[in-house]
This record gives sequence, C-alpha cells and structure tokens, in this order.
Amino acid sequence: MTDVAITSPRFRWVQDFRSLGQSTQFALVGGFIMLAAMLLVGLVISGVVARTITDSRATNSALFLDSILSPLVQELAQEETLSPASIARLDNALKNNTLSERFAHVDIWMRDGRLAYSTSPDLIGGRFAPPEGTARAFEGEVSSRYTDLTADEHIARAWTTKYLEIYAPLREHRSGRIIAVVEVHELAHRLQSRLRRVATQTWLAVSGATLLIALALIGVVYGSSRLIGEQQAALRNRIAEIERVSNQNRELRRKVQRASGRLAEMNERYLRHVAAELHDGPIQIVGLSALKIEQVRRAADAEGREAVLQSIETLLGDASRDMRVIAHGLMLPEIEGLSLNEIIARAIRIHEQRTGTRVSVACGEIRHGASQALRICVYRFVQEGLNNAYRHAAARGQAVECRLDKDRLVVRVSDEGGVSPGRDRKSDGSLGLAGLRERVESLGGTFSVSHRRQGTTIEMSVALGEGEEA
Repeated sequence: MTDVAITSPRFRWVQDFRSLGQSTQFALVGGFIMLAAMLLVGLVISGVVARTITDSRATNSALFLDSILSPLVQELAQEETLSPASIARLDNALKNNTLSERFAHVDIWMRDGRLAYSTSPDLIGGRFAPPEGTARAFEGEVSSRYTDLTADEHIARAWTTKYLEIYAPLREHRSGRIIAVVEVHELAHRLQSRLRRVATQTWLAVSGATLLIALALIGVVYGSSRLIGEQQAALRNRIAEIERVSNQNRELRRKVQRASGRLAEMNERYLRHVAAELHDGPIQIVGLSALKIEQVRRAADAEGREAVLQSIETLLGDASRDMRVIAHGLMLPEIEGLSLNEIIARAIRIHEQRTGTRVSVACGEIRHGASQALRICVYRFVQEGLNNAYRHAAARGQAVECRLDKDRLVVRVSDEGGVSPGRDRKSDGSLGLAGLRERVESLGGTFSVSHRRQGTTIEMSVALGEGEEA
C-alpha cells in the first residue's frame, strides 16, 4: 500500500525529491527552514529595535516637555483647573517654532478624564474617556503609541492623520507627586523614516548572516556529499572488482576440478596403456623365451641347444630394449634446484641430443622462483611441444620462446610445418596436447594451440605465485 501511495501522481514529488543528491536535498530543505527562521528572526529583531527606538524617542520627548511644561502647571497641585494666565503661558511656550514643528498637539489630562489644557482651545475643560496611556503615566511610566483615530477627543478634532502619542507624568516639584499627564502628538514621519532605515539595515544584516550560514553549511554538505559519492563509487568499483575476481576464481576452481578429474582419468588411461605395452611387448617376449627353455632341454646335441639359447638371448635383448623405451618415457630428468631458464635449456638440449636437430631459443632471464609442479609443467610443455614439432613438422623451424609478462610466465613452442585438417597432434607414449592443457589449467594457467599454414604454435601462460619455493 505504501509503495502504491508513493508512486501515485499526488506523491510523485516525494519520489523525485528522493532521487536528488544529498547536497541538493539539504539545500532545498535547509534553505526552506533557514528562510522561515530568517523571517521569524527578522520580524522579532525589527520589532524589538522599532519598539526600543520608539520608547527612546518617547522618553527623550517626555523629558524635554517635562522641563518646559512642568513649571507652568504647578498650580494643578492645588487647583482642578488652570488659570487663564497659565493657559496663556502654555500657549506661548508651545507656539515656539521648534516645538510647533515637532509637536502638532499637546493635551494635559487630569485623573478624572478632564482636559486641563489642549492646543485645541475648544476641548479645554471637556471630559473624555482617558486613553490607556494616561493610566500608565499616572503610575509613573512613560509610554507611547500611534494615534487611535476612533477616540472621542480625536473624533471631535476630525483627525485623519496618525501621530505618535507620548504620555508622560507631570510632577509637583516639592513632593514629586504626579499631578497631571501630558499627551503629546508628535509628527511621526521622521520617526517612521528612521524606523524604515533601521528595519532595512536589520533585514539586510539578518539576510546576509543567513545567506553566509547557508552557503557555509551547503559548502560543507556538498564537500561531504562529494566525498561520500567518491567513496561510494570507489566502493562500488571495489565490489565489482571483487565480484569479477570471485567469478574468475569460481571459474578457475571449476577448471581446476575438471582438469584434475580429466588428469586422473588420463593418468589411469596412461597406466593401462603402459600395462598394455608391457603385456604386449616385453611380457610376451619373456613368455616366448620361457617356452624356448623347454626346447633347450629337449635339444639332441650341443649345436641345437646353442641355436635355441641364441634365439632366447635375442628375445630377451628385444624385451630389455622395449622396457628401456617404456621406462624412458616414464622417467623425468632431475630438475630439482634448477631455475626455469635452466629447465627449459635442459629440455631443449635433451631433445637436440635425441633427434640430432637444432632448436631456436629466445628466452629472457627469469629470476622468479617456481614451485616443483610448475617446473615439471614447463619441462613437459617444452618436451611435448618439441616432440610434436619433430614428428609432425619434420623438425622444421623448431623454436622456443619464453618471457615474463608482469607476474605471468609465458612459454611458446612453434614450428614451420603444416598439419592436416582435423589431425590431432599427440606424442606416442605421452600425455599429448590434451594432457598439457590439463597440466597448465590445473595450475590456474591458460593453454592455447594455433594451426596456420606457416606452422603450429602452442602457448602456456601461468601466474608466478609469490612465496613459492625457489
């Protein structure tokens, strides 16, 4: 059910998102979260800064007005209203160009909601619902807010412009008792202009910091993602290489098993062949000689006995010769302690001595050690290859080449004689090419035969294992 839901068109974006790289996923998710965090932090910081600037402006204005107005309203400590002379003095003080340009309206509130003074003369003595700021000011706090145009006193003035309202307490000089609250309506365009500049600077700072943090994190994640990607690619390549080597090892193991089985079968056939050769050759001759012994006993004279004995001697000589030929094919020359170059040279020398022919040799120096099994395999390979060249190519162009290809030994035996199609080159009384293939493959090597008009070439390639006995 989950797979169906995720692959449906409505959730296709989830699958598309999962297909993106880790750095891209982080950039999208992290960018969205950082954008939300930037907006939240920007709003909070800009709000705090704006409130701080506004409160600072209100405090400064309150202190400034208190220094001007407080001496003019001291009579409110004993009276409920201001005298006309005090009102006139207040008018004169507030008509100063500097004050009138900064403060559009000034109201002085009593605790009961009466206006003891106002720059709007028709409101003096009027009673209105006290603004919220007056209550806080009567408690000794300086507060500020933007004009509430729905307030009764502002409706009476028919105001449409919002001012910054500042509420500050006015105290009696001797006792410090709060006797009234002054409400100042300050023109807000300068303050708002400053707040906009500060807000712009705040947002630029927050945005810049967020961008730098995002770039730094994305850079770190991108670098880590690239490193992880490289490691994953290297790991995949390593796994593929291990799998390839494992497949090669399995194939090699199968070849070795098949080669071992076929080699055992061929050895068994070879033993039967040797037994048949012994039975059909020397044993038959020895049996015939045993029968002639009876003729010696029955011979009538010494001359007859001598003739039979000569016949027996001839037969036994033939049997001895046949047995030496068979034994010669079974025996391997002493190669213990010889290097690969010396083993190849000995096989070539023995072949030249037996056949009276010449063999071309092109072998580089091979200093690697080799196991006894590899020594025997190389000797039999050269021996069998030269025997085939002698029998089937009349020894024309006999050549032996050997070289090292990195850590692999390559040996090649070739001749310049032709071979009839379908004819299988095998040595009489030996394992033949099939036996050589089994020998080479049992050591983990490769064996190949190529027939051309110019002649036949056999080649073996075997890895020289490290740590083999020299």
